[in-house]
Amino acid sequence: MDKEKITAIFSKDVIMAPEGDFAKQIYDKSRFGEQKGKRFYYSFVEALYLLEEEKMELFDGRNKKLNFDSFVKRARRVEPRFWTKYIAYKEMRKRGYIVKTALKFGADFRIYGRGVKPGEDHAKWVMYSVHEREVMTWYDFSAKNRVANSTKKKLLLGVVDDEGDVTFYEVKWTRP
Repeated sequence: MDKEKITAIFSKDVIMAPEGDFAKQIYDKSRFGEQKGKRFYYSFVEALYLLEEEKMELFDGRNKKLNFDSFVKRARRVEPRFWTKYIAYKEMRKRGYIVKTALKFGADFRIYGRGVKPGEDHAKWVMYSVHEREVMTWYDFSAKNRVANSTKKKLLLGVVDDEGDVTFYEVKWTRP
């Protein structure tokens, strides 16, 4: 018997699936996607994660099935930092955290404590994913820390190395 999967369409930078029992089930359990009306919308990292976990089938606008590599190639055209973001996202998901995008915070992701679902409580961290060879100025670092502090969250940096390993650094404001 085939595993149950979400059937989603990737068209014009949007990944969408009609409401279905399985999509609703994994949304309720782990908050994958965002429900709007009778559809679920997925971020690129969520879709790739579900694709890799064999919980989603993804098709382009011409109804051609996308595999892991073809999806990554398309996603990188839209988001040049996609792979770095995905590696950090995947690591946090594997550790049991719910991870959602954080564009309105000017960050890559909002990270919720284990067992906490969006809507039940606030995110614990805002996370930025960076490759170990990326350069970040003190001004950029300070701006990221200020965003986290002003939203009452901790700053988490997910540093991805060339081997795909991630080291996480939590940054906090302190008053001497």
